[in-house]
Amino acid sequence: MDEDYEFFLQGFGPVIERNEVPASSISRYRNKLPNQLLDYWSEYGWCGYADGLFWTVNPQDYEHILDQWISGTSLYQQDNYHVIARSAFGILYIWGEKNGYCLTLNAYISRYSTRKSIFTGEKLDFGAKAFFSSMIAEYNDLDDLFKPALKSLGALKSDEMYGFVPALALGGPMELKNLQKVKTIEHLTFLSQLSPLQDWGFPDV
Repeated sequence: MDEDYEFFLQGFGPVIERNEVPASSISRYRNKLPNQLLDYWSEYGWCGYADGLFWTVNPQDYEHILDQWISGTSLYQQDNYHVIARSAFGILYIWGEKNGYCLTLNAYISRYSTRKSIFTGEKLDFGAKAFFSSMIAEYNDLDDLFKPALKSLGALKSDEMYGFVPALALGGPMELKNLQKVKTIEHLTFLSQLSPLQDWGFPDV
């Protein structure tokens, strides 16, 4: 096993809800995403980790949502972006074809943060390794709500997330009693329509 992925699994195993990645998806993202990431897909599939706290995903499922979110921002012309992973609460991890792992989108509050990866160009494969080996479980949690939500609402399926109802953008509180299991794509689409995406560090005012 790849040592970087093995290190990742030490903090995020075991795997749940594994979905095999079809050859058509590997072909679709060849020369768009690193070969190393595609190799991970082939070997491990798209699946959940840490009891469903963190998920690897099919970027194609998120294309429309991502386009809708970033089309009105300065990010739109900077790179071609693909969602490669998400958290149980809708943190989206986004890969740029030129810039590697360069963007995180916190869907539940419609905020994004950028990062400058040192793994670009010929180093994109190393960037894929570093993405997983440096991932920290606690960063995917939200106000320590994951374990209580897991206990109260049950485990997530691969197409589900924990969403606030009413949404935070509509004035809902960030409390366990307001969390529900919701369909990921439908809920993210709904959230993308509530408020414009803003930079986490320098929001528009």
